[in-house]
Amino acid sequence: MQVGLFDHVEHGERPLSLLFDERLKFAEAADAAGIYCLHIAEHHATPLNMVPVPGVYLGALARTTKRMRLGPLVYLLPLSSPLRMIEEVCMLDHLSHGRLEVGVGRGVSPYELGFHKVAHDDSRDIFVDAFNCISAGLTTGSLTYRGKHFAYENVPIALRPLQQPHPPFWYASSSAIGATWAGAQGLHFVTLGPTRSAKASIDAYRDALAKRGAPAQPKPEFAGGAVIGLSRYIFVAESDADARRIAAPALAAHVAHVKWLATRHGDTGLTSRLNLSFGASYEDAVADGTVIAGTPEQVLIEIERQAGMLGINYLLSYLFLGNMTLADALRSLDLFSTEVMPHLAKL
Repeated sequence: MQVGLFDHVEHGERPLSLLFDERLKFAEAADAAGIYCLHIAEHHATPLNMVPVPGVYLGALARTTKRMRLGPLVYLLPLSSPLRMIEEVCMLDHLSHGRLEVGVGRGVSPYELGFHKVAHDDSRDIFVDAFNCISAGLTTGSLTYRGKHFAYENVPIALRPLQQPHPPFWYASSSAIGATWAGAQGLHFVTLGPTRSAKASIDAYRDALAKRGAPAQPKPEFAGGAVIGLSRYIFVAESDADARRIAAPALAAHVAHVKWLATRHGDTGLTSRLNLSFGASYEDAVADGTVIAGTPEQVLIEIERQAGMLGINYLLSYLFLGNMTLADALRSLDLFSTEVMPHLAKL
């Protein structure tokens, strides 16, 4: 099993310049610890995400890190020009010396899409059209494309990616619809949420991938060539009590950020569209499997239990969130990387 790292880079109750400095230092430590890939979210107009232009932040990470792979999870394709996406992907692939992984998606928040004048009900069609266009543009020197939402005629594509034919595509979803689409396209896949719903998404992805026959860009470092990933909030400390001391307030701050736009609009139904248990207590999140916290031994036992149940080959760890301090995050990462990850590599 490979281990990745996910981050929203959310508001951390300190100056933004300091927050960025801390995250870059954390990324350096993750790089040294052997993390496979650092994935960055894209959200807009919310304290959940302070890097709403992920390409800028990824450019800094590309020069701060040396070995760890990098990428968005996900680029919100309905909010960007496909031509600009093609150029940005190529630039980042070269800046990172071929370490870019490209997660793509349509956006889960109707509020964020609406701010950009994109109707949530139309976003899936726009996303698919944009994805097809970008896929074509990354493999040609002159783009001619005709779709419902995007059309181009003989546009010169001066930039080409370092990885050929292009960096691998990923898709993240907590629904069977999204998981099935990802499998049918042969994309690498990550899901989240309580164990039961995560299993449904993984099963849907695996079935669709089997019908397709093989991933579009196989990765030999993953069993079967396709990434089948699970995202989990992970807090590691010397004792269970210390893990809870760090995790409970960090999770509460994170959940408040996740629900911030919905709360602002007086909408209590938004979270149901995410198929997640946001709003649950720390204890409930531990019980449903979305939070894994405790000593290294406790954390390892729970990861092994969920991995065996779900058949994953990629653990997407979320180690630095909410209002956590850099010191607490670094300590958790150190314990996780030295006392948990070596055992996971054998799974």
